[in-house]
Amino acid sequence: MADELGVTLQSGTRIPDAYYMLSDAQLDERIRAAKAKLGEQVVLLGHHYQGARVIQWADFTGDSFRLARLALTRSNAKYIVFCGVHFMAETADVLSPEETVVILPDLGAGCSMADMANERQVDDCWSELAERLPGSKIIPITYMNSTAALKAFCGENDGAVCTSSNAEGILKWAFERGDKILFFPDQHLGRNTGYKMGIPLEQMVIYNPLFGDFECTDEELKNAKIILWKGFCSVHQKFTVEQEEEVRRLYPDMKIIVHPECSLEVVLGADYVGSTEHIIKVIEESPAGSQWAIGTEINLIHRLAEEHKDKLIVSLSGPNVCPCATMYRISPQHLCWALEQLAAGTVVNHVQVDRETRKWAGVALERMLAIAK
Repeated sequence: MADELGVTLQSGTRIPDAYYMLSDAQLDERIRAAKAKLGEQVVLLGHHYQGARVIQWADFTGDSFRLARLALTRSNAKYIVFCGVHFMAETADVLSPEETVVILPDLGAGCSMADMANERQVDDCWSELAERLPGSKIIPITYMNSTAALKAFCGENDGAVCTSSNAEGILKWAFERGDKILFFPDQHLGRNTGYKMGIPLEQMVIYNPLFGDFECTDEELKNAKIILWKGFCSVHQKFTVEQEEEVRRLYPDMKIIVHPECSLEVVLGADYVGSTEHIIKVIEESPAGSQWAIGTEINLIHRLAEEHKDKLIVSLSGPNVCPCATMYRISPQHLCWALEQLAAGTVVNHVQVDRETRKWAGVALERMLAIAK
């Protein structure tokens, strides 16, 4: 079908095999040509975890929320091509004008953490909490790495969204309005933030969506301040205390910086902790000759090492690297295909959030923005 922009919408179309036969040089030339033909009609966003051959084409680079907001600065753009994962494209759609079309070059690019919490599971948990904790005011907080449906759930239930940068401020806001927080889908960000705020570990309990139950006694649930969803990032959970100890042994002068999606033990063993944007800032501002072991996705580490050759920058995990496999699905082939289809007048892999979900997810995101000012 055709939309009001005069292009054909074909969601979910499979990329032709011929794109996999192209050389790197051919792909680069065709991406360049398609992007030039589209001009200011399109803005291309590249998440920090993308590979070099994809992110080189980005008009803006950053984390998911920063990218969605930066796209709005290109008011002439009718199309957003998001080289990230599905929840990021959804967030861009929620924040963009309704007429803007958001494209994900591969609809299979998901997020394992976001997939660990779905609407039905959260509804079940919410109902169970209402039954077991009558009279409690529970504020739902979802991490940015979640579906639009879960952002909408928080919007409808007096909650908000948080990022790894503003989680502490959002939790403080929530505690001003309720006596408990349901935090999903990443248990580690929730636990690390709560612990930093002085909440004892015994007042943070786990909800396991696989079994639909709480990993605690009734008394522990009653006394809990934060109910943590049993979810995690498959990349950041791979970093260990043993790796930190090995770095300290081999490189006594090396500093360790990790993402707050790592386990509490790893966070406590690091010299610095922060979001991808914070990690970049710390490395950029560090003196020449400094040494860094970084606990985050390998593409960002490689990029930092390339940009700061006057410093020693390595992965905390050494050679045992765990890349973000779903992010890797956005390949140069998929990007080339999506752009060429768009240049020819066809939108493929259109990511569109329905109006009701968009409304309430927008409420949760705007709430976050107001809190974080």
